[in-house]
Amino acid sequence: MKSILLIGLGEFGKRIALQMHEMDVEVMAVDCDEEKVNEVLPYVTNAQIGDSTNAAFLKTLGIDNFDTCIVAIGDDFQNSLETTSNLKELGAQVVVSQASRDIQAKFLLRNGADEVLFPEKQIAKWAAIRYASNHILDYIEIDDSHAIYEVRVPKAWHGKSIGQIDIRKKYNINIMAIKRDGKMTAVLTPETVLTEDETMLVLGEYKAVEKYFHIR
Repeated sequence: MKSILLIGLGEFGKRIALQMHEMDVEVMAVDCDEEKVNEVLPYVTNAQIGDSTNAAFLKTLGIDNFDTCIVAIGDDFQNSLETTSNLKELGAQVVVSQASRDIQAKFLLRNGADEVLFPEKQIAKWAAIRYASNHILDYIEIDDSHAIYEVRVPKAWHGKSIGQIDIRKKYNINIMAIKRDGKMTAVLTPETVLTEDETMLVLGEYKAVEKYFHIR
C-alpha cells in the first residue's frame, strides 16, 4: 500500500484526504491550521500541525518514507514553492504540487515538483467538454493530444456493428468498451452491435473526437 504525505488541507486537500480514505490509502496530513487538521483526523492515518516552509519541521516527518508528497497549498504560492523545494531537498521521492496558473507551474517544476496539478483549470476543461455537446458524458485526459471519452451512441450508429461503422479506419478513434445499465463490456468484436441504450468509451485525438462528436 502506498503512503502519502498531504500538505495543505484547504478544500482541495481535504477532498484528496476524503477520497484516499475511501481507497484505504495511508495518509499523513499536515497543515498549520489546527481546525483544518482536526476536520480530517477521522479520515487519515496520522496528522500534524506545523509550518511546511520550516525544513526542520518537515524533516521530523521522515519525508523519504513516503511514496508521494502532495502539496495542496492553493492560497499562498510562496509557501507552496518553499514547501515543494524543501521536500525535494529532504529526499522526497515524488512531489506533486498544486498550481492555479502556468507561470506558477514553471516555478514549481524548477524548484522540485515532479508533477503539477491544476484543479480549477482541469475541472473547467472537463465542464466545458462535458456540457458543450449532447453526446459527451465524461472524459479522461491521457496527454496533451489524446483523451478517453464516454459518449452516447450516435443515432446513425443504432443497430450497426463496430465493423460497419469502421470509425478506427475513418477517424482513428478506437472504441474501447461499451456500457449498459452501469455495466462495462470491454470484450468487443467487429460484430458487436451498438444500441440506443448504450454509451461507449472511445480513445482518440482531441481534434478527431471533437470533430466527429461535434463538441465545438
